[in-house]
Amino acid sequence: MLAVTAVNGCRYCSYFHTKQALKSGIPPPEISRLLSGDIDACPEEEATAVMYAQHWADSDAHPDLEITRKLQWTYGVEKAEAIHLMLRMIRIGNIMGNTLDYFIYRISFGKYLKRA
Repeated sequence: MLAVTAVNGCRYCSYFHTKQALKSGIPPPEISRLLSGDIDACPEEEATAVMYAQHWADSDAHPDLEITRKLQWTYGVEKAEAIHLMLRMIRIGNIMGNTLDYFIYRISFGKYLKRA
């Protein structure tokens, strides 16, 4: 979740997923690395899924077929589908959060949430 949110740049999702990660015991330095796009310290059993999630988000939900096959080979078809479901849910949340920020920016005539 943190890897996808890092790509999509939704501040609401970043806050929510960071809070959930802290509750689940992920150390703050690891959270910071994931939010910056660094997955080098990712546990080996999760690395393929996290790399796939980043690729999925970077490719605007149109991942390379070979990378999708690797995900399925690593985790099995059922778990790969569960990962896809989570990615779609995260994407919807990111889009909603970024849209809300843009709406606030526009109705405040740029006073709030200045664009970088």
